[in-house]
Amino acid sequence: MLEAIVFDFDGVILESADVKTDAFIDLYAHHGPAVTAKVREHHLANLGISRFKKFAWISENVLGERLGDDASAALGRRFSELALAKVLAAPFVTGAEGALTALRVPLFVASGTPQDELTMIVERRGLTPRFREVHGSPSEKPAVLRGLMQRHSWSRDQVLFIGDGYTDYEAAVDAGVEFLARDTPALHDRWMQLGVRRAPDLSDLAARVAAW
Repeated sequence: MLEAIVFDFDGVILESADVKTDAFIDLYAHHGPAVTAKVREHHLANLGISRFKKFAWISENVLGERLGDDASAALGRRFSELALAKVLAAPFVTGAEGALTALRVPLFVASGTPQDELTMIVERRGLTPRFREVHGSPSEKPAVLRGLMQRHSWSRDQVLFIGDGYTDYEAAVDAGVEFLARDTPALHDRWMQLGVRRAPDLSDLAARVAAW
């Protein structure tokens, strides 16, 4: 029986995953299409990972230069300028609003979005009362999951993590908790290969949780 559910945020609660993809492409557009193609590929392969880790990887592996702290912070500010307003206006994933109301187990968020920004978004979307805790970067998702189990004395099969990225799946495997994939075209084939439980949206989440 599940005792807690942990949600990734972008692409699971809000339909904001594409907003973040577009922001990454816009951020590096002045480098040309060859660079933005690699940026897009890396971002989609690492959904749910801190944007600052992606900035560092792109600088070293795509642009061939080391990224300093000031430059990283500047990219972070520009990224927020490009994405924040659109995230705040993004629609809910189908069924998410109803599921957050209907579920009767403690709910949590573990996201790669910076903590301050994530807390503000959750508050401005009126979701603060829905979640017991909200965890953003630099906290790592496996550590968040293990911390929840330790503090609440939950076993691994009592915690469900819902994510839309392969790194979300890796975090669940790392912590040993249950996993449900939000099934999108971008990762559908990978979810099929892995054989994980998956759902196109959250419209039947309450029933899934009851039957888990």
